[in-house]
Amino acid sequence: MRNLVNYAVRYAKAGFSVLPMIGKKPMIKFADQPALTIDQIQSYWRSHPYAQLALRTTNFFVIDIDEHPGGADGFKSIADYPNPEYLRDTLSQTTAGGGRQLFYLKHDDCTIQQRIGWLPGVDIKAHVNNYVMVAPSERNGKLYQWENHNPIVTAPRELVQAINTTGDEVVDTFTNLNIDYSEKSGTATLFETIVNGLGATGGRNNALASFAGGLLFRGVDPRAVIQLGLLANANTDDSLTQREAKTTIESMIKKEIRRREANQ
Repeated sequence: MRNLVNYAVRYAKAGFSVLPMIGKKPMIKFADQPALTIDQIQSYWRSHPYAQLALRTTNFFVIDIDEHPGGADGFKSIADYPNPEYLRDTLSQTTAGGGRQLFYLKHDDCTIQQRIGWLPGVDIKAHVNNYVMVAPSERNGKLYQWENHNPIVTAPRELVQAINTTGDEVVDTFTNLNIDYSEKSGTATLFETIVNGLGATGGRNNALASFAGGLLFRGVDPRAVIQLGLLANANTDDSLTQREAKTTIESMIKKEIRRREANQ
């Protein structure tokens, strides 16, 4: 591995918020924090000369395309997308895992929603407390690599609207149904949490712990609990960092293991 400090400094000088990474995990708590200064970046890399590099999705968002073995093929989804003109040429990279990411600048006067599963195999990474690994970072011996030298273009408004409104037309067809939702099961609440997120900032950890505990109580495999918990967190407007979310979920899994062992 090589020292990426010079790359990190160049990204910072270009206006991006840099994160030093160990694997795919940030070395620092960064949620709702200002971007690192040049001096801070240099200090972190002096302490961890082989740290990898990520950028927070503060002023840009990423269309993250991946192919899941035996599952959704994001490359096919993009190839079949009915409005290819929305996907203007922009800066893009190939990921260490064989995926592809398209980078677009956000608009100052409108927000863009983070969406996991915007299309099959295609996610939108857009939350200010989210991040993406960038070239020339390395993971498992493979590199993230820029595909081109294109500037990052501002996303067409039509693309932003398409991302923000995906699924709304389906919901609208059900708004007039005479269904009483005042009494819903705990299982229904868990399903809705995956889509709606964990709620207000002050209760995110407790909500995530309760969500994970509810899944474990219902016999969901712990590995699936981690993935579902991270998905619910990603759909939260002011989400926890992935490290914080995973720590909370894993603590509930350990608690459940102890409970089951005590009942044997």
